[in-house]
Amino acid sequence: MLLSFNQVFPKNTLGNVAAFLTALGVIAHIGLCTIDFIMWSFGDNDAGREQLSELISNTPTILYPFVIIGPSLLFIGLALHAANFIKTNTAASLMVIAGAPAIGVSFFILKNGMYMLLSCALFTIGLALLLYRKEAHKTIA
Repeated sequence: MLLSFNQVFPKNTLGNVAAFLTALGVIAHIGLCTIDFIMWSFGDNDAGREQLSELISNTPTILYPFVIIGPSLLFIGLALHAANFIKTNTAASLMVIAGAPAIGVSFFILKNGMYMLLSCALFTIGLALLLYRKEAHKTIA
């Protein structure tokens, strides 16, 4: 579903870079979800979950592409897609562009769940506004 954003947004140089980063981010999110499912499978075994978490943290080939850098590429790619609309849909574009780094700051620096929720809401509402902009309805009809 996230890859479909690459088909909806403009095909230009910025759009092509955004599509590439979005695709890499989607792949990384699949890896992150896999890690989350494995963590979830531990149930009440907190010691086992902690061992796996430590293993992942000490394995750069897993940590960086699937936990730190990779998933961030999804937000960067979608924010670049939004930048294509900065002149025509300024408010929605700025919501996505501001929401993307806010998600990262809330997760990696502040570690604040409420700020993360608000950042994700800002980002998602901005994307929804871009997807359902008036021009989109004119091209479909």
